[in-house]
Amino acid sequence: MSITLNADTSSGLVMTSDTSGEIKLQSAGADIATVDSSGITMASGKSVSGGEIIQNGGPAFRASINSDLGVSVSTWTKVPFDTEEFDTNSNYDNATNYRFTPTVAGYYQANASVRVNYSGAAGDFVWVRIYKNGTAYNGHYNRDANGQPYGSVNVSDLVYMNGSSDYIEVYFQTNHNTATISNGIESKFSASLVRLA
Repeated sequence: MSITLNADTSSGLVMTSDTSGEIKLQSAGADIATVDSSGITMASGKSVSGGEIIQNGGPAFRASINSDLGVSVSTWTKVPFDTEEFDTNSNYDNATNYRFTPTVAGYYQANASVRVNYSGAAGDFVWVRIYKNGTAYNGHYNRDANGQPYGSVNVSDLVYMNGSSDYIEVYFQTNHNTATISNGIESKFSASLVRLA
């Protein structure tokens, strides 16, 4: 047995029963929340007053690189994070575009880190950027002061995504002509929903 409670604008409180095993809360026929054996799930785009979000299963992913990748000197190269560690809403493409296109509108914490191996020389740099919809959104670089044989760089930012067409991806550049991006634990790409729009 279950019940739908609808605060109707003309008929007042309307209760309808069925056999779905849920309690559904509505206002003027629009879903607000569902209560079932797993807890309370807010309808898409709905939140508790005061800004606290009750949400089950907001999009989140984390991906890494399966094998080392050679990169061209002084060229922005998309980083193919091809190994998903998790992808809660199947919104990350790890096979073709290597991009995250979430289907829930909101604000996402995005993080990228890239480690590069090369025969370093003082003044060499490594640079990583988060791109949104094909345009640089934020970036960070490290410049080698001591001729180390590697470099690592991270970038992190809060990104608004519209839940339909917005996407993010990661690009990399270095000025060293024998560089490879490492598939070690330092090369990762992740994002998660932190607030609904």
